[in-house]
Amino acid sequence: MTRSFSSTPVPPELLEHCVELGVRAPSAGKSQGWHLLVLTGDETSQYWDIAFPAERREGFAYPGLFAAPVIALVLADEQAYLSRYSEPDKQRTGLGESTDAWVAPYWTIDASFSTMTLLLALHDVGLGALFFAHAQEYALRDQFHIPQSVHILGTLAIGYEASDKAQEGRSAKRSFVNTSSVIHRGRW
Repeated sequence: MTRSFSSTPVPPELLEHCVELGVRAPSAGKSQGWHLLVLTGDETSQYWDIAFPAERREGFAYPGLFAAPVIALVLADEQAYLSRYSEPDKQRTGLGESTDAWVAPYWTIDASFSTMTLLLALHDVGLGALFFAHAQEYALRDQFHIPQSVHILGTLAIGYEASDKAQEGRSAKRSFVNTSSVIHRGRW
C-alpha cells in the first residue's frame, strides 16, 4: 500500500483500463453491484476537508497521502443482487425477495473481489494505491450525492508513488501467516 503520492495526474484512460479489469472479477449471477465514485482535482480536496479536516492533519504520519490525485469511494449495491436474482433464470433461488435470504452479503464480497483486482491492476501499471476506511459517511454522502441504497465500503487513494516514500504502516513488520495455518485438508 502506498502512503505517499506524487501530485502527477493519473491519465483517465489508464484508470479506466484498470477498472475494466476490476469489473471482470467474480460476481454472483453476474450481478455486478460494484461502483466507484472517482474524485479528481478540487474534488479530492473536498473529500479530505470532510474526511480528514486540515485542523486534524498536523502531526499525521503520512502527509503525502493528501497529494493523491485520485480518490475513489468503493461502493456496493445490494439492490443489484435482489434485482438480478428476481430475473427469470435466477428467480427459483428465492434470493431476489430479500437480503435476509442470502447466507453471505455477496454485494460486499463481489465489490471486494473487484477492488482487489483493481488494486493488482493499478500495481501492474505502475500506480500506487491505499485502501482505507472512510470517515464522516453522512457528510460524504451529502457532499457527493451518494444514494443511501449503496454501501460505502472504503476509500482508495490512487496515484504515482512519491520519490520520498512515507514510513511504512504500523502493521508492515507483522509476519504473514504460513500456508499450513491457512490450508486445512479434509477436516478443520
